[in-house]
Amino acid sequence: MPDEKAVLGRAVTQPASPDDAVLDRVANPQNDVAFVTRFTCPEFTSMCPVTGQPDFAHLVIDYVPGDWLVESKSLKLFFTSFRNHGAFHEDCTVMIGRRLVQRLDPLWLRIAGYWYPRGGMPIDVFWQTASPPDGIWLPDTGVPNYRGRG
Repeated sequence: MPDEKAVLGRAVTQPASPDDAVLDRVANPQNDVAFVTRFTCPEFTSMCPVTGQPDFAHLVIDYVPGDWLVESKSLKLFFTSFRNHGAFHEDCTVMIGRRLVQRLDPLWLRIAGYWYPRGGMPIDVFWQTASPPDGIWLPDTGVPNYRGRG
């Protein structure tokens, strides 16, 4: 039975929170081969749970799909649902990775959260489900270490 699509092909409103966001998935037509799909979100925004100030990150998500692919419109809406969500960098990064794993059941997934400085210190957060599968081509995330003006 096909998955119901909450977002794909519909006019939708912005989810109020990550808990309200729906991640649509579509069947993977190439599920007989292992390949890497990458999503890059260079302007991710959430809020500091203590100060209420905005936090910004560059997210890179790589995954090896199994039977399902994440639908990109729903992923974008999921990302923007964090704009008024107060959480620490580690919580946001790992929450996104775990939510994708829960919905897609991929063969493998990693997320890299490169957070811009808060209090003068950048915080980078990395999470993955396991070691990458043998034989896949996994490029570097391409995000350099933070250097400020330096």
